[in-house]
Amino acid sequence: MPFDRQVLAARTRLLADALAVEAPGTSTEVRIPPFAVVRCIEDPRHTRGTPPNVVESDPLTWVRLATGRAQWAAAVENAQVKASGERADLVEVLPIPG
Repeated sequence: MPFDRQVLAARTRLLADALAVEAPGTSTEVRIPPFAVVRCIEDPRHTRGTPPNVVESDPLTWVRLATGRAQWAAAVENAQVKASGERADLVEVLPIPG
């Protein structure tokens, strides 16, 4: 069954915003194209340009990770998530409490 694009976009944005609230900071950029980009995780302080830590995922994988329906390690291993940088491991902040 196909997913409703508007529902997927809303859930993606809501969960990305929740991550930014739960793990505030600017050292890691989480990208879920085409729906959301947030910065999170404290220290080291980053203020300009692309952060040294970047996580990218498709929206459906993101929703599954954020809600605990998928595991971080498996998503990275299966190339569903691209993570680069020392602070790009979100295992400590996922799933998002809710």
